[in-house]
Amino acid sequence: MAADRRITAVLGPTNTGKTHYAIERMLGYRTGVIGLPLRLLAREVYDRIVAARGPSVVALVTGEERIVPPRAQYWVATVEAMPEGLGADFVAIDEIQLCADPERGHVFTDRLLRMRGTQETLFLGSDTMRSTIAELVPEAQFMRRERMSTLSYSGSRKISRMQPRSAIVGFSVDSVYAIAELIRRQKGGAAVVMGALSPRTRNAQVALYQNGDVDYLVATDAIGMGLNLDIDHVAFASTTKFDGRRMRPLAPNELAQIAGRAGRGMSHGTFGVTGEAPPLDEGVAEAIMDHRFTPVQKLNWRNARLEFGKVDALIRSLEEAPDDPLLMKAREADDLRALKTVAAEAEIQARASDGKSVRLLWDVCRIPDFRGISHAEHAQMIERIFGFLHESGRVPDDWMARQVKRLDRTDGDIDALSKRLAFIRTWTYVAQRNNWVSDENHWRGETRAVEDRLSDALHERLTQRFVDRRTSVLLRRLKQKEALLAEVNDKGEVTVEGEFVGRLEGFRFIADKEASGQEAKTLKQASLQALAPQFHLRADRFYNAPDTEIDFTEQGGLMWGEQAVGKLVAGDDPLKPGISVFVDDEAGTEVAQKVERRLQHFIDRKIAALFEPLLNLSRDEELTGLARGFAFRMVEALGIIPRGDVATEVKELDQDARGALRKHGIRFGQFTIFMPLLLKPAPTRLRLVLWSLSQGLQEFPEAPPPGLVTVPSGTSLPRGYHAMAGYRAAGERAIRIDMLERLADMLRAEDSRGGFEAKADMLSITGMTLEQFADLMQGLGYAAEKGEREKVKAAPEAAPAAEADTSEAPAEEAAAEAPVEAPAEEAAVEATAEVAVADAPEAEAAAAEAPAQDAETAADAEAQAPEVEVFYTFTWAGRQGGNRGGQRRGGNAQGGNKRRNDTQGGDKPRGKGGKPKGKGPRRDNGPKQFQSRPPKKEKAIDPDNPFAAALMGLKSKD
Repeated sequence: MAADRRITAVLGPTNTGKTHYAIERMLGYRTGVIGLPLRLLAREVYDRIVAARGPSVVALVTGEERIVPPRAQYWVATVEAMPEGLGADFVAIDEIQLCADPERGHVFTDRLLRMRGTQETLFLGSDTMRSTIAELVPEAQFMRRERMSTLSYSGSRKISRMQPRSAIVGFSVDSVYAIAELIRRQKGGAAVVMGALSPRTRNAQVALYQNGDVDYLVATDAIGMGLNLDIDHVAFASTTKFDGRRMRPLAPNELAQIAGRAGRGMSHGTFGVTGEAPPLDEGVAEAIMDHRFTPVQKLNWRNARLEFGKVDALIRSLEEAPDDPLLMKAREADDLRALKTVAAEAEIQARASDGKSVRLLWDVCRIPDFRGISHAEHAQMIERIFGFLHESGRVPDDWMARQVKRLDRTDGDIDALSKRLAFIRTWTYVAQRNNWVSDENHWRGETRAVEDRLSDALHERLTQRFVDRRTSVLLRRLKQKEALLAEVNDKGEVTVEGEFVGRLEGFRFIADKEASGQEAKTLKQASLQALAPQFHLRADRFYNAPDTEIDFTEQGGLMWGEQAVGKLVAGDDPLKPGISVFVDDEAGTEVAQKVERRLQHFIDRKIAALFEPLLNLSRDEELTGLARGFAFRMVEALGIIPRGDVATEVKELDQDARGALRKHGIRFGQFTIFMPLLLKPAPTRLRLVLWSLSQGLQEFPEAPPPGLVTVPSGTSLPRGYHAMAGYRAAGERAIRIDMLERLADMLRAEDSRGGFEAKADMLSITGMTLEQFADLMQGLGYAAEKGEREKVKAAPEAAPAAEADTSEAPAEEAAAEAPVEAPAEEAAVEATAEVAVADAPEAEAAAAEAPAQDAETAADAEAQAPEVEVFYTFTWAGRQGGNRGGQRRGGNAQGGNKRRNDTQGGDKPRGKGGKPKGKGPRRDNGPKQFQSRPPKKEKAIDPDNPFAAALMGLKSKD
């Protein structure tokens, strides 16, 4: 029988199909056992065999999982959990090169030396074991398998430039998490695979990668042990690892084991380094590519023939040294260290007094330290469990329930869930041991359920932290070149394949602001591709929308409801602005052109409706000569021109030209020439936008609120703004030009040379206080003299009007002297070229001769002082003040006439010494002037002249 038993070592590099070959060989026998290095790989192989033969004949045995059907024929197990004494036809041990591993090597060596199938035994692993196996197992035959694809070194590469379908390998949890976080930010996400993960979590993470939800895998060296993944490139983030005792560099064969995961099947693979890992030595890289490594010289070994009579005898047998030069004593493992620790306790020594109790103690000490908290705490737990088992033969249900319930929580972050998973693995291991708990099925199911819940929660947290599922879904669809389904709700929120990706504002896609880097690029790419049909549908709806749904902003923006779809740009003509549309390039030129046409139609109709009088003026072909030129100036100025800017042109217009212009609604005011219909809020708002465009302003000034007669004049407004807004700046405030003309009509009736006070009607139409009105008048070119007087509370009769001083020229005479075609303000300047300054010599004399009052009389006088009121006297100050925009209140306009505070009534201004100042009345005995020229031809009287009526009266008298 021994002669018929065949032992074969199937050796070669990774990706040679060794594991697949072993499975096929095992299924050719009635029974078989295969030992694998990781429970993750054991689960993968178990699933493959179940798919081929069904679950009723396949068993899975690991430290934390035990599935054993009654008719089990094929056993899949971790190497430590391989059942002995089955007498199976076939036995296979995978990754046999782990015999040299410092921690677990003694277990693999034991299986190499003692585990055999009745008909066939396979050892699968690296070619470095060839000589050692030949020495220790002389009867073994060797089978060399070549790699099915090539493996090449690609050097160092940044993570940000890592190609898709890559695995980045780190050797600590912190390193893996940091790399995964970086990839999530730059690449959209990564799956995470570590040996500490439960099979359920690991499989869920691998599925993310295998299904294409993410293109990157971040893992520990756990992926080097036979996990068959679709990896094109393996990058080492480090070439050193902590082996439980110290940090050490990875050997070339260890690097090759991991790098060999790249290029599965017939696909070629590459490997390299990234992050802070230094480039591989040229010799190491070539060794990995050529699969040439230093043969394994010694195997770790620990005595398998244990003595259980006493604890000391057990420890001695475990520390026995090998007698074969190819074997070396394994370093002290966790189970032996735990045994030595608990054996020092008096209670344990008392309990472990016979072979059965010593064997039980050893079984308990072999509980793996999944928690990894501290050696002392692990030893305390072992003491407690051993005490229960030795005393009652079972771990109490209530104590077990408390340990499990304490861990049955799915809240917390990744670290908290990982710790609970490590802890529950301890109780899963306890539940898997035969006869350690009263109801094995219950506790196995209970601990498995808790582990599954924690595994699912951990997978969810890992995915939330390291995978942007939205981006991964879109990336997969883009790679598969599938049509993406986009939906836009009434709020403009865009979802692609059910994932929120951003908002559609008009015809521009605004990606989710939480996305950044590669994620944002992916979102935009996928979203715009999916939104292509939506852009066309929206463009059609916009083109057919009524003008009431479209509007312009005071900054020149064009809105469709609450969404910006374009803006106005300056054109060759202020009344014909251009359009710049806000349409994504990906929407296409057809959509952009349709939006542009619709917006151009809108603004053209808006201008035609609001500026109809102005457009009619520009199209009137009956206007000729100077009238046509003036009409051009009005159109160019958008319907409002300060009169001072066109004084010469106005003088040159005859009455027929003015009449033709008045038919279009043009009003020739004293201060402004304008079209009253264009002063309404809507035309004003549009006029300011068009004017701002023509001036090339970066920020457009806003229109004043509708209905206000005066507004603050401001200091930082662009030149010409007030006229375009329909106002004229005067002092600290600006007054609406139509109300200013009404005020001018009132001022025309006042004595601007002798001085006048503000009437109630003047204050009413301006809506100002007396102080504000004084500032306004100074801004219009008047001098404002502030005074005080006793307030008259009630008067039975109005005081008789003061007789007019003969020294003043009548208004009619002033009007006659003024040029007919000059603006009214110029006429006022000429009519009041010299005005007397008020003085009161009588008052001065009285003040000089008045005796001093004693203190008591002064106090009485002060107590009985009459109520005083403030008043202003306004006189024309000439063009100087008007051009400057006015003086501040309480002072006199430069070049204006002063008036003492104590003057009242009709007292005339006087100069120093009491002499009258100014021209005085016209005398017949004054100097005469004669000229030999013929008299000038008299011009026709302009009906717009504010003194037209007076001139007509004088002419009729003559």
